[in-house]
Amino acid sequence: MLHQHSSPTDPAAIGRRRPARRRARGTALLAVTLVTALALTACSSDDSSDEAAAAPSSASPSACPTAEMSAPGGGEMPEGMPTDMPSDMPSGMPAGGAMDLGEATSIKEIDDSTSTVIDPQGPSITCDTSAVTTTNDITYATPTTDGTSTELKLDIQVPKDSSEAKPLVVYITGGGWQRAERTGNLDQRTYVANQGYVVASVQYRTTADGGTYEDALTDVKSAIRYLRANADTYTIDTGNVFVWGQSAGGYLAAMTGATNGDDTYDAGDNLDQSSDVQGVVDEFGPANLSRIADDYDQAAKDSNYEAGNPAAQWVYGAGTTESTEEYTSEVAAADPATHITSDTAPFLLLHGSADPLVSPSQTLNLFNSLTEEGVEAERVVLTGAGHGDMAFGPAATATEGSESALPWSTEETMSHITDFLAANTG
Repeated sequence: MLHQHSSPTDPAAIGRRRPARRRARGTALLAVTLVTALALTACSSDDSSDEAAAAPSSASPSACPTAEMSAPGGGEMPEGMPTDMPSDMPSGMPAGGAMDLGEATSIKEIDDSTSTVIDPQGPSITCDTSAVTTTNDITYATPTTDGTSTELKLDIQVPKDSSEAKPLVVYITGGGWQRAERTGNLDQRTYVANQGYVVASVQYRTTADGGTYEDALTDVKSAIRYLRANADTYTIDTGNVFVWGQSAGGYLAAMTGATNGDDTYDAGDNLDQSSDVQGVVDEFGPANLSRIADDYDQAAKDSNYEAGNPAAQWVYGAGTTESTEEYTSEVAAADPATHITSDTAPFLLLHGSADPLVSPSQTLNLFNSLTEEGVEAERVVLTGAGHGDMAFGPAATATEGSESALPWSTEETMSHITDFLAANTG
């Protein structure tokens, strides 16, 4: 079962309880997990073409940038770190380039007998945008958080052969609850678009905006409704909409699919459109935040459950002094497992066995909860892989110039995603 902590009340009721938001701002950046998920691959956008365009026909294909990047403070990036991550790296990143992370130094093995286990080898996907038309910097919503408006953007890639409507994949980036860089992971997004999908990468509110998981989930659902409302413009098949996220984005994808049929988080414009999805791809996303460090050493656990850290703010709101260590009603409400119903979308969950930031048991426990409720789900484990293709932690074995493909960017790994999308496209 997903929960070892005792639940204070009925999960169905928990799932619809909205925790009170504190107005205080300014909690310092802390050493917690998840913070580097903003740039998971070695092919990101430099935002050079972010001038808004009204439709794909007014935009032009963009190439994947290869510009070198130096660490904040002028130092060189560590060996193996992607060289073209977004230029506005988070504050708190030392001049040496490595985040002040609380990542695990030891990771216990878990039972993967119910999962598909792969050793991701072979060729890497290519970063080629020539077959898609990209439109960047599209405003899809302007929500207000504690009196402050946030203009939320998305970037969209449309296959050039879109004479007929294509399934939509909404990509949700990671960022440790603190950032939402929609420009990242361009190579994987482009690869999926080249398989015949419209791919939209969305920004959402984070703790830096004073937001909580409820705000971010509301934003993702707003983006889905916006894209359905503008389906003719972007040649979208509104009956086939998927969410795909990594790390904190994987969490939001899971919450989006788990809450199919629940309008609690539908707010804003285009409310005549559905925010339901036909499938969820959750790559190394957390779920039950009171167990996010279950597989780790004590130091990593202490970091993850520090009072007032970004994970706590994600649940309780800005300025909180709470911790997510206990499975309170608020932490339970933020757990996708408490929202599972017969309307929940099919899931594909993927995790690296050597992930030092999100315990691999997080996706296993969510997988178990889904299957126990009769929801179609599959879990894929990448042997020896870490938290995406970032080069840190015990799984940081692939370095720039190495003949070994980065595990999350191999054709083998990505084929599990595209096969899932194809299997669930009606």
